[in-house]
This record gives sequence, C-alpha cells and structure tokens, in this order.
Amino acid sequence: MRLTVLGKSPAWQDAGGACSGYLVEDAGTALVLDCGNGVFAKLRQVRDYTDTDAVLISHLHADHILDLVPFAYALVLSPRQQPVPVAGYPGTDDPARPRLIAPRGAREAFRRLGAAWGGDSLIEDAFALEEYDASSRVEVGALEARFTQVPHYVPSHAVNLSSRSGAGRLTFGADCSPSEALVEAARDTDLLLVEATLPRPERTGVRGHLTPTEAGDHGRRAGARRVVLTHYSDELDADVAAAEASSAFGARVQMATDGAVYEI
Repeated sequence: MRLTVLGKSPAWQDAGGACSGYLVEDAGTALVLDCGNGVFAKLRQVRDYTDTDAVLISHLHADHILDLVPFAYALVLSPRQQPVPVAGYPGTDDPARPRLIAPRGAREAFRRLGAAWGGDSLIEDAFALEEYDASSRVEVGALEARFTQVPHYVPSHAVNLSSRSGAGRLTFGADCSPSEALVEAARDTDLLLVEATLPRPERTGVRGHLTPTEAGDHGRRAGARRVVLTHYSDELDADVAAAEASSAFGARVQMATDGAVYEI
C-alpha cells in the first residue's frame, strides 16, 4: 500500500498547499481520502483523475470536501468524458464515474454545495454516491475501509484502510479531539496519520482538534508502528511539533508534507 500526501493543511491552506487530501494506492486500486480545497490540482500532478476508483470522505467540513466541485466539473465537462468527439477526443460511451463514499447526510450537503455552483445535482451527476455509518465495511478494489466515529464539531470518522491481501493497514484519524475511540481504532496499526492542528488546546474549552503532544500520545497508547502528523499549518513550527510528538510517542514522528510518499 502506498500513501501520497496531496494536502496536509488545516482549514486555512499553506502558501502553495492544499487542505486535507491523500491518495492511497494498492494493487492497482486508487482511492482519494478526503478532497479539501486545492486537492484536485495536486491529484492531477500524480495521477489521472479518470483513473481513480473512489473518493472517501471522513467528515463534511469544507476543508475536507470543497474540491469535490472542480473534480465533479472535470468528470462532467472535460472533452474526454463526452459521448461525442470533442477537441480531438473520440467520444466515449463509458465516462469515468468514481464512487464517492461519504458519511450519512452527505447527499443533502453535496446538493447544497452544488447549488452554490449552479446545479444541486453536480456532485451526484459526476460520482456514484454512497453513504456510510460507523458500522459500515466498504470494499474498494484491493482496499477495505472500516470506520470509527470520533469526537469533533460535526460527525467525523477515523478510517482504517487495510490491504485485502493482508499487506498493511493505514489508520487516518480525521479531525478529532482527544479520544479513546481513536486509540482503539488505531490499535497496532502500521501507520497512524493523525492531525496535530493546534500548538495548544482550544482556548474556549470546546475541543475539536489535537496538539502534537496529544497526537503522539494517541500513537503510543495505540501501539502504532509509525506516526505521521498532518492537518497542521506552515505557520506551526514543524521542528517543535515533531519534537513534542516524538517525546509523547516514544519514537521519531514524521511531519506530513505535500507530495510526501509513504510505503505501508
């Protein structure tokens, strides 16, 4: 299994970066995990978007879904997706229509998002939408996805992606506050991709994110083999964050960067 970071920014993008988005590939299967602002352009740098099997969404916050709009427009309007010859493309009776796997309530949310761009059916026209809940098990080619609801400001799901060959497991923590549910979801995982949005806990007392120290501690308690911090800003000192997380984890923690590749 291979993980490519398409975007690791939090709700405000890094300079030249993208929000939450990751490409997971295994045995010919390609799955995009989250699709925040800026992710579609990053995807196009590393893979043909028409050769993507599925997009899987952890939760319905904007910085995890906004680039479904340009992705959908490409699938609906690009010349090679048309039924008749256009601009040198021969026309096709079988345009790409990737699966879109998203939490309960996604259909309504995506219709509102599409309506703001000119058509409430935009995303459903482009993708084959299916909704999941925490009890779901979803197979996408060589990959299997399982879900655990974790605490956030809206329903959010940690995602376990396992190679159906048994070759490895990736746990994506999504966005969440400190959570035993995340620890259990990540138990003995090969790689925990976990957010470290904040240098200190939220000042309001209402929690929705982790600090680097908390992220590393979750990895230690889960017995994760590797920990990669993500969903952090370029305005956060990455060296300090890595040191704090590594101290809590008890081993070296890596900081995700756009374009980074991890073999699992």
